[in-house]
Amino acid sequence: MCICVLAFCKIMTKKRKKRYPSKHSEGAWRCLKPLLLTSKVDRPWQVSLRQVVNAILKVLKTGCQGRQLPCEFPAWSAIYYYCYCWSCDWAWEGLNHTLCSRLQQWVGRHQHQTATCLDRQSVTKAQRCRDLGATTPASRSTGRKRHLRGDTLELLLAVAVTAASRQDRDGARLLLGHLPGGCKKLRKFWMDGGYAGRVVDWVAERFRFCLSVLLRPKESRNFVLLPRRWGVERTLSWLYPSRHLNERYERLTRTDEAWVYIAMTRIM
Repeated sequence: MCICVLAFCKIMTKKRKKRYPSKHSEGAWRCLKPLLLTSKVDRPWQVSLRQVVNAILKVLKTGCQGRQLPCEFPAWSAIYYYCYCWSCDWAWEGLNHTLCSRLQQWVGRHQHQTATCLDRQSVTKAQRCRDLGATTPASRSTGRKRHLRGDTLELLLAVAVTAASRQDRDGARLLLGHLPGGCKKLRKFWMDGGYAGRVVDWVAERFRFCLSVLLRPKESRNFVLLPRRWGVERTLSWLYPSRHLNERYERLTRTDEAWVYIAMTRIM
């Protein structure tokens, strides 16, 4: 009797394989695999790329350290090596743009957006980060600012990370100075009052799209829902469940931007 019970338990444990909530599906892997294999890596693939991507998503979702990952994943050094190579090769950004274009076409829109909105997000610095941290004059928080550009579907199109002490106008110039080829049909750009100033004239001299600064009415002191302004706020709310993005752990701004693209790729 005991032997039969033990055999039944072994069979059930084999059938019930542990699946983490951050693990991607078969369909998602069929979409990600050809896009990640085109990236240039210095050494041949020695581990399972799917397990590497699952480990990266687990770090993103839970915010744990690479050394604290379960033993079923590859070595933490290999995971960070591939993640760093994909960040340097801008593979995450290209993957994000490809999925955005596919979703635009899937809902019946053109793959190149014609309108976009810009907003920022302040992120505090983790205690273990020892680099020079800048402080925002308004919130007195030490960390960085993430300037995000989203489309009318609230999908992330581009992100630029700056020090928290830099003005929002500088972040807008950094983000608008490197527009990809997919922005050739861009005609309308919405911003809030934090980006108003010289950047409006700077955009009028260099670009063909119209820059519109949406301000809250002066006579109102309460919350006012501005048209087309709060679309990017939904994009920011989608990023909050990713615990790795709640604080700044990365030293390089390029790596910080890559993690934002990874989070949006997982959502899409």
